[in-house]
Order: sequence, then C-alpha cells, then structure tokens
Amino acid sequence: MAPSLWRRLACLLYEGLLLFGVVFVAAYLFGTLSQTRHAMDNRNSLQAFLFVVFGIYFTWFWSRGQTLAMKTWHIRVLDRQGQPLTQWRALARYLLSWLWFLPPLAVMAPFHLSGSESAVIVLGWIAVWAVLSRFHPQQQFWHDVLAGTRLVSCAPVKS
Repeated sequence: MAPSLWRRLACLLYEGLLLFGVVFVAAYLFGTLSQTRHAMDNRNSLQAFLFVVFGIYFTWFWSRGQTLAMKTWHIRVLDRQGQPLTQWRALARYLLSWLWFLPPLAVMAPFHLSGSESAVIVLGWIAVWAVLSRFHPQQQFWHDVLAGTRLVSCAPVKS
C-alpha cells in the first residue's frame, strides 16, 4: 500500500532538514579543500559537488531501502517487483527526482526574477507535481513511475 500524500510530503520535508547537515559538512569540506575564501567563489563547482554528494547519499540509502527520514515515516522504496533497488535504479530515481525542481528553474533562468517571484514559481510547481501523484492509479510520484520504483508503507520493526 502506498503511503498517503501527506506522509510522503512530511518525509520530504524531514529529508530536507536532514540534508542541511549533509550540505554543511560537504560545503565545509569543499571550502577547505578548494581554499575558498569568499562564499561566491567556486559557486558553480560547489553546486556540482553537492549534486554529486546528494547523488551518493540518496543512491546509497535507497539501494538499502530507505533513508533516515523514510525510516521515521515508515516508508520504503522498492522496484516494481517489490525488490530492493539496485544501485543503477536508485541512481535513475535520483536523477529523475530532479523533476521536482529543474522545470521551474529552467523556465525562470532567462527572466532574472526576484527571490519571492522565484519562490512562488518553484513552490507552485512542487505543489502541482505533488498533486499530480493523485492521478496515478497507485498514487505514486511521477519520478517513481518513470524510474520503475514505488514507495510503500512498512510496519515499524518491534524490538
């Protein structure tokens, strides 16, 4: 059974909070190794580095079934046959999960919008993308459909 939309979005929010720590450590490591003295120096390189770090983080955890946030919300990611993800399928899911963010960023890029205008567009797209999952027969997010994965509810392990 697929977890509810609200539980999946709560998991996404919690994942974002956990990723703050990952970003902090990775950015500190990048800044130290590249001897960056100013926040805007090497900005594109830092973004590319974080993209790779996130890819490693999610690919590793998803190939083992769940991230810490997914454990907290009792959600697992499996392939269509109900098996754990391979590293390649987890990587494909990671790349396709950028559909949550890339379309609005690509559309906004040539217009040089203010921060608040950009936030409205990005958050609006995220809301639309989340609501679109309601139209899938198993109410899966579309990046999961494209990657051949699915989120399922899992009972907590009793000690």
